[in-house]
Amino acid sequence: MKQKIINLTIDKDVEGIRLDRCLSRLVPECSRSFLQKIIKDGKARINGVVCDNQRLKVESGMELTLELEEPESTEPAAEDFNLPILYEDEYMLVINKPDNMVVHPAIGNYKGTVVNAILGRYPHLQKTMSTSAGRPGIVHRLDKDTTGILIIAKTPQAQFKLSKSFADRRVSKTYMTLVLGIPKKESGKIITMIGRHPVNRKKMAVVTRNGKEAVTLYDVVKSGTIDCIPASMLSVNILTGRTHQIRVHLSSIGHPVIGDKVYGGNRLIFAPRQMLHAWKLKIPHPVNGELVEFTAPLPDDFEDLLRNMR
Repeated sequence: MKQKIINLTIDKDVEGIRLDRCLSRLVPECSRSFLQKIIKDGKARINGVVCDNQRLKVESGMELTLELEEPESTEPAAEDFNLPILYEDEYMLVINKPDNMVVHPAIGNYKGTVVNAILGRYPHLQKTMSTSAGRPGIVHRLDKDTTGILIIAKTPQAQFKLSKSFADRRVSKTYMTLVLGIPKKESGKIITMIGRHPVNRKKMAVVTRNGKEAVTLYDVVKSGTIDCIPASMLSVNILTGRTHQIRVHLSSIGHPVIGDKVYGGNRLIFAPRQMLHAWKLKIPHPVNGELVEFTAPLPDDFEDLLRNMR
């Protein structure tokens, strides 16, 4: 194993919460149980002093240092578990990604990822697509707790074509989400620059400089209350693919995604995760160029909250 050092500064967004919960927000690529073990093992420092108390309440301005271990080999391991398949041919695979699953191995999540399952199903991809930096077949991503459509290439040629379609913005992506509050307009368009948060580098934010243009369209599908709290179901199309784009944009207009711990949607209404689902996707087929469309049914936790909307 080799060591990786992560340095973080506590800002006001996470001030006053427990150390383990703070780290799960600031280092979302790592599971909370993994971070708790890091703290327990004395590999977390606050202002240079070892802290093994995961219940410690953090304060703004604290400097955190984490010592993480990474495997020497960067090759992801094949694992035998099933993924919900929506479509498959000899060139591509389309899955309905479950929640609590990262797309490719990273710090704290070297097992149980989409890539691990792909290699378990198609062992040959480790060699035929070895140029993809430990991400065989991956042409786009979804956040760990975002569910829905994920396309995987099965040949190098398909990976090139599919990746190019995403880069050239020839892909139509529609998400369903539940948000806090009710937008004043039935539909809207959000255009801003999105870049790294100026203080918390693990977060994204609407910025005025050093960012990239992001365009989000939304329509109100349903609105009402959940547990007496105003809430809405939105259909969202993104014309760009910035990191955390939907979550950042909806939070910026005062309607964060319900259950989103990073961008403010975890208040008022309880949800087990962020209520964001990649519902529909249209893309040119990587071989014949014909437009193909896929739809992923809403997950149970999303449907449960929706049924509670009055």
